[in-house]
Amino acid sequence: MRLEPPGSWGLGPRLVAATVAVILVAGATAWIVAAAIGPAIFHEHLVLGATAGSAVARHAEEAFATASGLTLAVALLVALVTSVVMTTFLTRRIGRSLRRMRQAAGRVAGGDYSARVPEPGMGPEFDDLADAFNAMAAALSTIETTRRRMLGDLAHEMRTPLATVDAYLEGLQDGVVEADEATWAMLRDQIGRLARLGEDISLVTSAEEGRLSMRRVPVPVATIVGTAAAQASARYATKNVELEVAVEDSAGRTLLDADVDRLGQVLTNLLDNALRHTPTGGTVRLAARSAGGRVNVSVADTGEGIAPEHLPHLFERFYRADSARDRARGGSGVGLAIVRSITQAHGGTVTAKSPGPGHGATFTIDLPVAPTPGRAIPTPDPPTTTATGAPRTPSSGAGSDARGKT
Repeated sequence: MRLEPPGSWGLGPRLVAATVAVILVAGATAWIVAAAIGPAIFHEHLVLGATAGSAVARHAEEAFATASGLTLAVALLVALVTSVVMTTFLTRRIGRSLRRMRQAAGRVAGGDYSARVPEPGMGPEFDDLADAFNAMAAALSTIETTRRRMLGDLAHEMRTPLATVDAYLEGLQDGVVEADEATWAMLRDQIGRLARLGEDISLVTSAEEGRLSMRRVPVPVATIVGTAAAQASARYATKNVELEVAVEDSAGRTLLDADVDRLGQVLTNLLDNALRHTPTGGTVRLAARSAGGRVNVSVADTGEGIAPEHLPHLFERFYRADSARDRARGGSGVGLAIVRSITQAHGGTVTAKSPGPGHGATFTIDLPVAPTPGRAIPTPDPPTTTATGAPRTPSSGAGSDARGKT
């Protein structure tokens, strides 16, 4: 809501003031006419009545009737003129404001989202309406820009796997390519890439529109972190990237009111993103800690890092800091958008930090704890992984900071 300066009148007070002005003008006119004309008329009739003798009363009555009628007629005429002038003025001001808004609405309906409505200056009601319209037009402009960019990126994302599938099918048809296991594996991989792209877009769209299905249950943080680490361990072992897991004891036993599969997908996306951007021999650290009634889960890598100008846009659909390299790695381009959408659906936030290119990056999700207090479910310490990626449970007394690597 706009904060109006002192003395600013709304539409209601303006209409009331106009009505009061008409009444005051009519009353003042009646008083002036009665004061200026009435005594003269009475005096004239009294003089005539004095010479006519018995006709004094009749002349007095005529004087009163004439003065009253003239006063009333003049007052009504002035009130009518004032009402017409005030109504015309307000109608023109309101009509001009509405006409501008109608024209701007027509431009927006026609696809011109740059249309804006100037402040009418008719009080907070009209100014708020103009501000709301301008905000709507700006939001539509942003959505349209995002839609166009998304469609262009989506077409680009689909072009590569479709071209690959088409080339292999043409080769099979011409007999140039053999229908061996490698060919079928390549075709299945490209079809799977298209399927994942469709699923990811559907998921992030449902989340942003508030239609994401959620099956929330109280779950310990250690369970979610440990499961995500165990699932990622094989991929990290294949690339020879060390995966460290560090969970504070208080955070590990804290309960979240969460959809286990959805939060698992968040951590999987963050771990896969870190793996893609961390070279062989690097390290990725998955950590969790309590922070004032909330839980922070972070994924920090020693990889390529992120330039400052890219940080504000990382969670947008299809945004890539390095388009060519990221597409070559096979990412769908919406993984971080999914992370943000699911995290926000849980009432949390996600942030990204990086000292700059070559210095790694840290992604942190901040989640509220379960709203209903209860006894924490006993859970084992988060699992670590061996060099081969197999899950391993720490021995007794290993402490709350469990580490592992792949």
